[in-house]
Amino acid sequence: MKQCKIWLAAALTAATLSGCSVFDSLVYKIDIPQGNFIEQSQVEKLRVAMTREQVEFILGRPVLRDSFADNTWYYVYQFKSGRTNEITRKELVIKFEQDKVASVSGDYTLSELFDTPLSVSGPK
Repeated sequence: MKQCKIWLAAALTAATLSGCSVFDSLVYKIDIPQGNFIEQSQVEKLRVAMTREQVEFILGRPVLRDSFADNTWYYVYQFKSGRTNEITRKELVIKFEQDKVASVSGDYTLSELFDTPLSVSGPK
């Protein structure tokens, strides 16, 4: 009987000390989004020769403006799932020449019309 109590106490102690890892899947963890969330439809609105103001109107302010090369903007988005700890990362890099969009690269697909500048002249 005394030996049974010792085994029971040892099992209870072990369960108590490892309790957090046993119930870890039951603990709610939040999703953590960081950066600029950009939708594909926004990227499809981009055109070559757009001004910085036009790009900022469509995408918002960039997360990072390169301090050594003022002509490069970085839009970075990272999402960490609380349930699976999976990390999703997307990036969009816009380069300007003479304050106009020269190139766009990253994890998004550009529109077929990207190389067609927007009409500068309005209706007559």
